[in-house]
Amino acid sequence: MSTTAEMLRTYPKDLGGIDQEALSTCIDACVECAQACTACADACLSEDMVADLIKCIRTNLDCADLCDATARILSRHTGYDANLTRATLEACRTACASCASECELHEDMHEHCRSVPTLRASVHRTAPSPLTTVRHLRPRPKHRNEKEGRPSCRQTRKPAPIRDSTSPASR
Repeated sequence: MSTTAEMLRTYPKDLGGIDQEALSTCIDACVECAQACTACADACLSEDMVADLIKCIRTNLDCADLCDATARILSRHTGYDANLTRATLEACRTACASCASECELHEDMHEHCRSVPTLRASVHRTAPSPLTTVRHLRPRPKHRNEKEGRPSCRQTRKPAPIRDSTSPASR
């Protein structure tokens, strides 16, 4: 059993019927892909023709960041937000597909670009399972004021004014 699966198993609250095995697989794939994309970007930076690999480096780093963020968001369950999770998963899947396409352009010349598309495909494959499950989880519970027909603090809170550091009032 992976550490991810063990942490999901020992979570003290109900996870709302989510497929823990699929969620664990997706989190692990995201972490592995983030590491591989970071390593691939670093390897690209050490190539003699680094100027030709700028887009590949950028795409790898973007994919690594999104995979890392997705793994962390999928690992948090307290105060769960299905819309945020869904959007994060979709962004991660898009980044993985884009990164795989970019690396495929360089795989004939760079072994490190050949090594990671399988991982990105793994994230792309595993992300839909939790994504599908996410759609069926219940929405955020209403604030007690909303239940009573009054606006909640979330609905009445006004954004803080933006201070202009050049105006005399902000000094």
